[in-house]
Amino acid sequence: MKQDKVFTKPIEKKFEFDEAVASVFDDMLSRSVPFYDEVRKLVIALILAEQKEGLKVLDLGSSTAKFLLDLHSKMEVKMQLKGLDNSQAMLDRAEQKCQAFGADIALELADMLSYDYEDEDIIIANYTLQFIRPMQRIELVKKLYEGLNDEGIFIFSEKVLFKDKKLDKDLIDIYYAYKMEQGYSEYEIAQKREALENVLIPFTIEENIQMCKEAGFRSVDTVFQWSNFVTFVSRK
Repeated sequence: MKQDKVFTKPIEKKFEFDEAVASVFDDMLSRSVPFYDEVRKLVIALILAEQKEGLKVLDLGSSTAKFLLDLHSKMEVKMQLKGLDNSQAMLDRAEQKCQAFGADIALELADMLSYDYEDEDIIIANYTLQFIRPMQRIELVKKLYEGLNDEGIFIFSEKVLFKDKKLDKDLIDIYYAYKMEQGYSEYEIAQKREALENVLIPFTIEENIQMCKEAGFRSVDTVFQWSNFVTFVSRK
């Protein structure tokens, strides 16, 4: 796995999922998102608890298809797995990986805001919604609700804010210390923070729950949290 060195040099643009990021994305996730592997395993276990022949699982922002490939390797019946991403660089790498593993996973270059969701059973969005503008995010979640079958499930993970400003700052500092433990320098952390400014816009836990409730979901629960990283499960 190629190591993430994207922010070792001065940034020239805002963060985007281009070839430079796609080439190191798996390493970036594993070193930048605390307990990323454990969250992925947890979400997969939740899906496997629902598995049945033909169950439709849609991954939004599927990037290099790591999540879908892991799910594919563990499923005991044939489910319909599909990934959406708006980055061709990510999809190119995902296609190569799926071919290498002989995995039957559909991948599509698409804008999740305009995609036609229909008869979906489970929709996944791991650290994806936070990159969508707040008003568009709220409308997207309403659209996801409408596109899910009855009893359908929406599972998503997000970086979150806290209302207590002192707590929020302390947790951000703790997170940056975590990243330094993963081998990132202070310079790389500062560069990425600047690149993500006004690109990654987090909600509070309460705002995420309210967004799902207002979209129509009858239940919204948190199933994992480490500091300012949270995983939510919503059921139609």
